[in-house]
Amino acid sequence: MKHPLDILGRIREDIETEVGAVKAKNLFLKIYRSPVLASELIDNLPSPIRVLDDGFGTKKVLWKLSDGKNVESVLLPQVGRHRTLCISSQVGCAMACEFCLTGKQGLSRHLKTSEIVAQVLLMSRDTKITNLVFMGMGEPMHNFAAVRRACHILRDDYGLNFSRRQITISTSGLIPGILALAEEKFASLAVSLNASNDSIRSQIMPVNLKYPIHQLIDALKVYVKKTRQRVMLEYVLLDGLTASKNNALELIELIQDLPCKINLLPWNEHSSARFQRPSEDTVDNFATILRSSGISTTIRQSRGRNILAACGQLASASNTI
Repeated sequence: MKHPLDILGRIREDIETEVGAVKAKNLFLKIYRSPVLASELIDNLPSPIRVLDDGFGTKKVLWKLSDGKNVESVLLPQVGRHRTLCISSQVGCAMACEFCLTGKQGLSRHLKTSEIVAQVLLMSRDTKITNLVFMGMGEPMHNFAAVRRACHILRDDYGLNFSRRQITISTSGLIPGILALAEEKFASLAVSLNASNDSIRSQIMPVNLKYPIHQLIDALKVYVKKTRQRVMLEYVLLDGLTASKNNALELIELIQDLPCKINLLPWNEHSSARFQRPSEDTVDNFATILRSSGISTTIRQSRGRNILAACGQLASASNTI
């Protein structure tokens, strides 16, 4: 017997083969555009265990899934009326990045397509969401099939109707997923780079042992060529490890032939890691060096740090409830 929530994991074209185009379109409109959710969905959607607000508009929701496991989503206010929703793709994460709280949990399981879509459907009931980022719990490219299918559903003209540029998939550097996204072009790409050489990156990101940094850069060049779209490189600044002048100069040399923009993220503290957040002067100096070389560089103003909702702070272990 199918679970009632499974309908959220089905693309419209599949439904058309069973009931025809008109009924499939009307079903999508009922699910994704109706102001009132169908009762069978209400009874089976993930339920919010806890909702935290940082007092400045950032909201973190801990969802309980049908098997009792938990994941988190974060709603982030942006300039003007823009609202970005950060969604999860897995319960936990297998990548084990040293600076990330989710990585300390290990991987419990992949999210189903329906569980990914449900996060967006539920959070969009009260708020107009303008952007989606797969930057919550999990490595999206490790759950590529479900993420791809979710993006297809989220972009449907009769669904929530997000565009490709409104959806960003962030990866720690799984090259097969990057190359697949380059071919299929269903979302924009962000890459969690976080180091300027293999030695440092392998210390803090075990994925680098399988996909070394120069192989990753080569894959990103393929992505740019095929999509004609710049890559967003995310770079976590760890004091004394990735935030020095030499790190910045090395980074410039590494990406000199790659059309990209850099998003600097001063590390968000949590008790499970040994790192230190750099000073504002250190962050500003790092950004200045990059900008002086003509690299488009922004410094992320981490929102929700006081409720553990910022980048690298999400967790679903039972001790967080």
